[in-house]
Amino acid sequence: MSQVLKTLSGPLSFNKLSSQNFPRKEKKLLRHGSCCFPINIVQSSFRGCLEVVNHVKSSHKEKTCLYDEGKLKALPHIQTLREFPWEELVAKVVMVRFDSTILLGEKLDLSSQSASKAIYTIKYLHECGAKVILVSDWSRKINPKLHAEQTVADILSSVLQHKVIALRCISCNMPLKREDLQKADFLLLNNLSEYKEEVANCSKFAELLSSEVDILVNDSFCQSHKILASTVGIARFCYASMAGFSLEENLRQLKKIAKTKRKPYIAIIGGGNLKNKAAALQFLASICDVLVFVGQMSFQIMCALGHSIPTNLVERDAHKAALDIVQFSYDKNVLMSYPKDFWCMNQCLPTQLEVFPADGVPDGWLPVDLGPRSLEEIYSLVTNSKKIVWIGPVKFSSSCPHTGGASKLAQMLYKQSQCECEITIVGSTACEVIKNEASSLSSVNVLENASPVWEFLKEQKLPGVMALDRAYPFAIDWSVVYHDPSQPLVVDIGSGNGLFIMGMAQSKKDLNFLGLEINGKLVRRCLDSINQSGIMNAYFIGTNATSTFRSIVSSYPGELVLVSIQCPNPDFNKPENRWSMLQRSLIEAVADLLANKGKVFLQSDVEAVAMRMKQQFLQHGKGKLCLSHDCHGVKINGNTWLEENPFGVRSDWEQHVIDRGAPIWDYLHTAEGTRSQYGSWNFVVEVYQVIRCMLAHFHEICLCRKLEATAVYMIGDTSEKLLDK
Repeated sequence: MSQVLKTLSGPLSFNKLSSQNFPRKEKKLLRHGSCCFPINIVQSSFRGCLEVVNHVKSSHKEKTCLYDEGKLKALPHIQTLREFPWEELVAKVVMVRFDSTILLGEKLDLSSQSASKAIYTIKYLHECGAKVILVSDWSRKINPKLHAEQTVADILSSVLQHKVIALRCISCNMPLKREDLQKADFLLLNNLSEYKEEVANCSKFAELLSSEVDILVNDSFCQSHKILASTVGIARFCYASMAGFSLEENLRQLKKIAKTKRKPYIAIIGGGNLKNKAAALQFLASICDVLVFVGQMSFQIMCALGHSIPTNLVERDAHKAALDIVQFSYDKNVLMSYPKDFWCMNQCLPTQLEVFPADGVPDGWLPVDLGPRSLEEIYSLVTNSKKIVWIGPVKFSSSCPHTGGASKLAQMLYKQSQCECEITIVGSTACEVIKNEASSLSSVNVLENASPVWEFLKEQKLPGVMALDRAYPFAIDWSVVYHDPSQPLVVDIGSGNGLFIMGMAQSKKDLNFLGLEINGKLVRRCLDSINQSGIMNAYFIGTNATSTFRSIVSSYPGELVLVSIQCPNPDFNKPENRWSMLQRSLIEAVADLLANKGKVFLQSDVEAVAMRMKQQFLQHGKGKLCLSHDCHGVKINGNTWLEENPFGVRSDWEQHVIDRGAPIWDYLHTAEGTRSQYGSWNFVVEVYQVIRCMLAHFHEICLCRKLEATAVYMIGDTSEKLLDK
């Protein structure tokens, strides 16, 4: 690409586009029950990010359906460890926020999916050449053996089959030091439950946690609904943050709940606290065909329907919420089922049990379990269903442990799961019952922690998920986007009104141009404009390019020859701003994907911003980028700047700055394609991985033959030091 700059340097003039010239298109509606949803534009409004896909026909297929008909916006498409390039993990320090209820539980089942996914996250990072720092919160409630950090480290060592060393740097208010990382491949930090700064999401505490950490891997679904320093605050101090395999799997199961393609869809709802869960119940009523109440909430529903219920069984201040749910379900034509009879306990003689009708429980008797008529009705509903979610315990009194009804319900659901019915079990109590009754859980989806699920059903965003980096949620068919997808690609990050992209595309037909812009309205206008003008080599995507650049551009079949960042808002480029455009992850992605001799064009009307962008690209460009000398420059204050925009096409903001007589500051970087004299960075990474694999196999042979394996560790340590150099 040595002639890229020359190819792109021809001048071009064109008329400015006015936003008033874009006609409004009438939205088509897709009817679902009594709700209407726009289908001409699929959009996700998380963190200001808007995905616009209507102009690519059906070529952008969603990798995983986040929600049906745009009903849910609480789960963005996040970056995952599975999709993250493994070579970016080599020699990195990765902090794993693991779920202590899974890995430190008293009854740890290593064969369970939750445990195997959590363990695989940690082992995968180690196999990729990363140093792993483990952090979590724990208490003796989940395991009486959990005392000091060293005890927990020993348990984790047994689970992972690798030595885990406990460090107490947090308790000493001392940041982790580089020499601490040499003590072992796996390090364990202090128990986070001992620090109030954790639940307060203290910024200083989060910064302390992130000492020497490059990448955050959140693998704790049970804490995803909370705002914690170890899941939310720490993300701003790590250059990349993503979901581990366990969290990814739990989110996949969570998304399944919202899908409505399989009908009839039944929600079996247990537990209490209806007032707090009213929004979630209304959401379930909007996607399900039947709501079956099997817990304490059933009394509130029965009361709202006009049945006589003892006041001691009815939740205070929840009557209006129950009435609203009943009315909402009626308007949606959703069937509501509640117990018709109960097993009741004599409060004077606790061993005496009898069955009474639901509306005829005598004084002195307390409902403790579902009666036979209730179970028969549930069975008739379950046998005709294609999808069922059971959330909450079958429990009617906090003091009575009767679970016969729950066991029979679990047996029904397991039997139905063998008949191609999709079953999801939510909550620790329900999951424990289904485990006891089912011979295998392979046909059942399990979410053991109900709290994040209830928040999701309330359409609330999960802070622990929202803090992670984004990934572009659509697979792009480049043959539909461009007439010739094999042509070299030019990407403008923060393309704004698109004048630069459209002007270049009209002048340079032998290149393809892509604009990435976070403002969805501007993207739609640009797409309308290129469709009307018949431009075949330009396209725009609405996205947060800071975190989605790699996932979008890496799938392009041709070479990436130019990346431009022109006049970003200076407020978004302050180092302390978590969402600044130029994060290390974006710069490394550009350096990885840019072709040899490709260019990076940086421009700003604020000198300090331009200087900072230049320094960041030189610092995080993996040694591949250097200042270009292809163009004439001018020295100002000791710094060399381009005399003018080398492409002859200006963005709308550049034109605005020039019109008012203000200076514009330009830099041009060139990709040299090599990290050092030893060859390309990718080659170094590949050699390093081969060495690790050879050492691992050699180590196994040594252990099998009872030989001394010290030399293996010495060689491995030397290879890592060489890689760092």
